[in-house]
Parts: sequence; C-alpha cells; structure tokens
Amino acid sequence: MSTTFTIDTATSRANPTPAPMKRLTVPAIQRRKFEGKTAEPLVMLTAYTARQAQLLDPHCDMLLVGDSLGQVIYGLPSTLAVTPDMMIAHGAAVVRGSYHSVVLVDMPFGSYESSPQQAFASASRIMAETGCAAVKLEGGEAMADTISFLSQRGIPVMAHIGLTPQAVNALGGYGARGKSQQEHAKIMADARAVAQAGAFAMVLEGVMEELAVAITDSVDVPVIGIGASAHCDGQVLVTEDMLGMFDRVPRFVKRYENIAQTIDGAAARYAAEVRARSFPTDDQVYRPKI
Repeated sequence: MSTTFTIDTATSRANPTPAPMKRLTVPAIQRRKFEGKTAEPLVMLTAYTARQAQLLDPHCDMLLVGDSLGQVIYGLPSTLAVTPDMMIAHGAAVVRGSYHSVVLVDMPFGSYESSPQQAFASASRIMAETGCAAVKLEGGEAMADTISFLSQRGIPVMAHIGLTPQAVNALGGYGARGKSQQEHAKIMADARAVAQAGAFAMVLEGVMEELAVAITDSVDVPVIGIGASAHCDGQVLVTEDMLGMFDRVPRFVKRYENIAQTIDGAAARYAAEVRARSFPTDDQVYRPKI
C-alpha cells in the first residue's frame, strides 16, 4: 500500500518535504552489486544539516555524514579533532531531513580503533542517537575483525580503504595510492579483507584507476569511488567541493556549481543596500493598515 504525506507550510522550512517514497535499505544497496552491468551506479553525497539533506535526498541513494564536517563546517585543519558528539548532532539532523536515502555516519578518529568492543560501544551509540542505518570506518585488513564483530551484532558497516584521511599523518599526505606494486597489493588485500569480514560496501578513495577497476571486479560488495574510476559501482563527493564552496579542491572533484561566488555576490548586494539605506523597502517593513 502506498503512503502519501501532507505538508504543513508553517513548518516546511524546518522539516523535510514529505514525498511518497520509501527509504532505501542496506540490503537494497548490497543488491545493486548483483544486478549486473545494467544496474544504475549508486549515488552518494555528504550532508551535514537537515536542510542540506532535504535538497540532496531525492537525488541520492546514500547520504554520508562524513567526518569531513570537521573541515567543512568547523574549519579544522583535518578530520582528527572530530568527536562522536559532533557526528551525532549532525547525523541526527540529516536523518530528520531525509526520507529516501540510506544515511551513514562516519566513526571519528579514536572512537573505534582500540578494540572491537570500543567500536561497538561507539557505533551503537551513534546509531541509537541519530537513527542512521549504518556507520563507516576507515581501515583495511587491520579493521577486519572489528567489521566482523559489528556486522555480526547488527551494525551495518561501510569500509573505507585506499587514501584514508584519518591516517594522513601515517600516509605522509593526500597523494594517490596504489602507485607501487607493493601498495597495489596491500590495497587489494584490504578490499578483499573488509568484504570477507562483512562490510556491506566500501569507499575506495584516491587510488590509481587500474587498481580501482580491479578491486571493483574482484569483490562482491558495492565499491563507491572517490578519485578512483567511473567503473566503480557508485560515486561519492563532498557536497561542498562539488558545489564550489572552496577555492581549492582535490583534482578528482568536478565542480557542478560555484556557490561561493553566488554567496559572495548576494552578500555584497545586501551590504551595499544596507549602507545605502535602500533596504528594507516598503515591502519588508510593517506599517498600520489604513
């Protein structure tokens, strides 16, 4: 039976616009891998606020509340200072702002690495307090036991391998991975390990295209590329990068808009009108009715 929704215009700014659509599930995402070459690639973007989720939700299969919010929202130099409380606050907002997409929340640095038990405590809290469908964590073979521990206890996990931003200090920078034969073999082993451990999908970031193609063809879970290959089972970008909110973006990002320029122009026009006392006009002030 289909479900229809009505919308209260008085609250429409705060709440998502309801639509007659059913939220996707983790198993539905998994099944895309087995639909063959006719399957539509999976679409994933980051989201950090309820309003952003409202706008992105109809176009996406998954919304990722990424720890990139540390840089995008809070102006931090990296993702390392992001806390579980930050992820939970933004994760809950994105869940409230969406009806269709599977919402995933990143597990921040230091919240899961020490043991599977620590990871379970962190992940279960994130899921309980946000209502998200799954969590994402970084790491390959080293995190396989943790992924298995979580998935066996009802917590869907998306893995993240290749260029892993939380390990940027150990990796020595943000350059592409998989250039050497040794590195190629390690990332391939990581991909197979997380898939076998029970990850329902994986993000593959910043790797050589040949490696991305080989991994996509060799694992039985969806591979979501970012700086990888169009051959992957889906793609993800940081929304603010895709919209042109920042001057510098990774080379693998395509800008679909220049929102920074739009905001700058609007703010300049507003400032000029305020200083000229041409805003507000009669249309924006309250006066007694005659």
